[in-house]
Amino acid sequence: MSNRVLIVDDDANLLAGLRRQFRNGFDLHLAQGGAEALALVASEGPFAVAMVDMRMPGMDGISLLAELQRQTPDTVRMMLTGNVDQQTAIEAINRGQIFRFFTKPCLPDVLADGIEAGLRQYALVTAERDLLEKTLAGSVKMLIDVLSLADPAGFGRASRVRDWCRTLVEELPAIQLWEIEVAAMLAWLGSVAVPPELMAKRDKGEWLTASEQEIIDRIPMTGRDIIANIPRLCRVAEIVYCCDRSFDGAQGFPWDKPVGADIPIEARLLHILFDLAAEAEQTGFMSSAYAVLAARLGRYDPDLLRLVRDRLLPSDAGPIGPFIQELSIAQLEVGHHLKSDLVTEDGRLILKAGNTLNGIQAERIRNLAVMYKFREPIRVVHVYRRLSAPAAPSHP
Repeated sequence: MSNRVLIVDDDANLLAGLRRQFRNGFDLHLAQGGAEALALVASEGPFAVAMVDMRMPGMDGISLLAELQRQTPDTVRMMLTGNVDQQTAIEAINRGQIFRFFTKPCLPDVLADGIEAGLRQYALVTAERDLLEKTLAGSVKMLIDVLSLADPAGFGRASRVRDWCRTLVEELPAIQLWEIEVAAMLAWLGSVAVPPELMAKRDKGEWLTASEQEIIDRIPMTGRDIIANIPRLCRVAEIVYCCDRSFDGAQGFPWDKPVGADIPIEARLLHILFDLAAEAEQTGFMSSAYAVLAARLGRYDPDLLRLVRDRLLPSDAGPIGPFIQELSIAQLEVGHHLKSDLVTEDGRLILKAGNTLNGIQAERIRNLAVMYKFREPIRVVHVYRRLSAPAAPSHP
């Protein structure tokens, strides 16, 4: 955590005086004007506290405070000025969101107390943010682990879709990578509320009754309701809610809304990728799977469908490691990427090909191996990838 203090003023003598007064009390960094201050923030920031003069040539104090608020929003911002008119105070508060307002001349003890208060405020804000982000990451990780156990087939497909997203988002600046990664991994979270027998029928492609199909269709709604309980994942919840909606609105949940560009772009992309993954599992070839999707007129965003074709079809090989191994169940380790389904001798699917084993999956397999015999050997590639929740940005 930073305890550095930035003081900005166009008066070199004032800056020198403040350095002498506070050199033993604070980690001071001085800038003579707004341009120099922004350069300092870019090279050495962020700062815990920024105290800015109002009247400076070029960029005035209010403009500088507003820019600091945009670039480093955690920095506690203060104003030190000889101009005490009401309009200046109003603009400083509204545009720069300042913490304290000091007028020149100001006693050193008063400034020191203000800086100390600013440092305490910075510590409070950053501590709360760090706690929230760790809680968020832990909650997402827990949900992903639960999903890997409850719906191994869906989890394997989600892992593949997440990897595709990492390639495609480079071309889509409107999408935040962490949001679509989390949405991809949690898209089928609602399946935890579906009877296992029904999930097994879905995975085998068996015919479903109208009532059974309705239960499957409502998986995005259940997932949204679970995810919405986690702070700062409201956007992810809406992506999950709409990721089965067709572009033309003719089919897919939610049945009555939205349509076309009103569907979140992340949901439009995930709709394509999950269908592509499902078809690729059936055909074994990405090109054949894409041809199936391309024939479904109106179902997908045409621009995103073309992007998927251009970026993913040339790299049909999938995640490839140094070589494929055939191992026994006892030899499986965290980081092994399954190239064949992990199935018990009585036909129970434990994990689908495409999963990369994480810690909880490996532990579950060890426990199941005590009770069941598995079909061996198991084909794997060793390409360790940590299946943890991506870190959320500090200020989404």
